[in-house]
Amino acid sequence: MKISFDFDDTLTRESVKDLCKELILLNNEIWIVTSRFDDKYAYDKNWIWIPKQNEKLFKVAEELGIPKSRIVFTNKDPKINFLSNKGFVVHFDDSPDELIDILRSDDSCIPINVNHSDWVIHYKEVLKF
Repeated sequence: MKISFDFDDTLTRESVKDLCKELILLNNEIWIVTSRFDDKYAYDKNWIWIPKQNEKLFKVAEELGIPKSRIVFTNKDPKINFLSNKGFVVHFDDSPDELIDILRSDDSCIPINVNHSDWVIHYKEVLKF
């Protein structure tokens, strides 16, 4: 399955990171889709601190075994614009706006709110665990 995770306040949580590791072991195709600005955009704007901040994201991705080719920086564009029509089964996020955009779209991707108390039950139902 093709599954995506937000980074900040989502994949930075140990519980979400543990789930990600489990999904990787089950041979799922894992992506990070973040609203962050990519390094090129930051350099173009002369925001020299952004690449340093992105190092943490790259480090976590490397620890999990997620290749850089599966990291998408949306530069604050709604994530559904990337996710649409690419076969993602589920997207984990903490942003209500991002989750609502996904839910309201015509795409079949299911949003999972990691701030909701039953997010673990919800993902298990969706992924049939």
